[in-house]
This record gives sequence, structure tokens and C-alpha cells, in this order.
Amino acid sequence: MVQKTYLKTKDLCKVKFSVDADAAKSVKILGLNNDWNTPVVMSKKKSGEFSIEVSLPKNTDHEFKYLVDEDKWINDPQSDRFSPDAFGGSNSVISL
Repeated sequence: MVQKTYLKTKDLCKVKFSVDADAAKSVKILGLNNDWNTPVVMSKKKSGEFSIEVSLPKNTDHEFKYLVDEDKWINDPQSDRFSPDAFGGSNSVISL
């Protein structure tokens, strides 16, 4: 799930990413700001949900994908749209 909060005083948007992955040990986001090499590590909550809040520039698009337990790639079904990737699949896209 993706929740956007636009800041009035800055050209940023706070974006909260959430994933329900009860049995998972770790969830990371890759691709934000076009950086597929540096993962954003999400925190696991008591509910079993993983989440993190990230500030991203307004008026930009960001492709991303979740990496669950270092071996399973998943898209966010609530992203703004999907974009084809180089591997025959797709990436989630968030538009700010």
C-alpha cells in the first residue's frame, strides 16, 4: 500500500510504503530515485506488516519493486500504474 502526504512548505512528498508479509523475515524497496543498487529496508511491525516512510521530490515518477526475503520480487497492487521491466515483467510506478 502506498500513502502520499504532500508537504506545503517543501517540494517533497512523504510516502508511506506498507506490505503485509506475515511470514517474511525481511522486505526491501528497490528502484526509488532510479537506484536499483541501494535497497530501502522496511521495518517489521508487531502486526506482521512491513512499512517505511520516505520523502521523495514532487512532480516525479518512481519505479520500484519490493524484495521479500532476498528472493521474491513483488509489485504493489495499489501503485499508480505499472511499467514493463527489462526481464519481461513489470515494476510498480508511483507518481507524485
